[in-house]
Amino acid sequence: MHVKDAPDGYGIVSRLFHWLMAIAIFGLFGLGWWMVELDYYSPYYVSAPNLHRSVGILLFIALLARIFWRCLNIKPDDADLTAMERMASRFVHIGFYPLLIALSISGYLISTPGGRAIDVFGLFSVPSIVQQKGLEDSAGWVHWALAYGVIALAVVHTAGALKHHFIDKGSSLMRMWSGPQRPN
Repeated sequence: MHVKDAPDGYGIVSRLFHWLMAIAIFGLFGLGWWMVELDYYSPYYVSAPNLHRSVGILLFIALLARIFWRCLNIKPDDADLTAMERMASRFVHIGFYPLLIALSISGYLISTPGGRAIDVFGLFSVPSIVQQKGLEDSAGWVHWALAYGVIALAVVHTAGALKHHFIDKGSSLMRMWSGPQRPN
């Protein structure tokens, strides 16, 4: 099992970052979409946002670690992509990072302008550093728009990966699933 990325595939660290973050992103989107409809009398009125915030903070930490890991590793070969597909792939991948960073920051600004820290599963707290009355409303709108932007980009990414795998018979999806080929 390869830890680091290789020219012919992604190592276990990159693959775990990819798949666990994908699950977290779609899970957070679904949770956020569901919880905004909760009323004060719902038994999940407090617990759902707490879960959303905690997973969101962990996702942000994982994102920073993933960016650092990506800087330390080579990028696997994408020779089976056309020039247009390679450009689209780079645009989508590079687009994810600033969108996810901005999404995380806007989520933080929804939760902390009143001075309350974000408790992350009782393990640690993220303090409030920006305290401005009314900030949560504008941050909420930005968070909503960015969340839909991230999901739209994820759908484009998924569609491209599936098209490349099933129609073009490319190897990118398998390299992200099973990693580099073992030498014989």
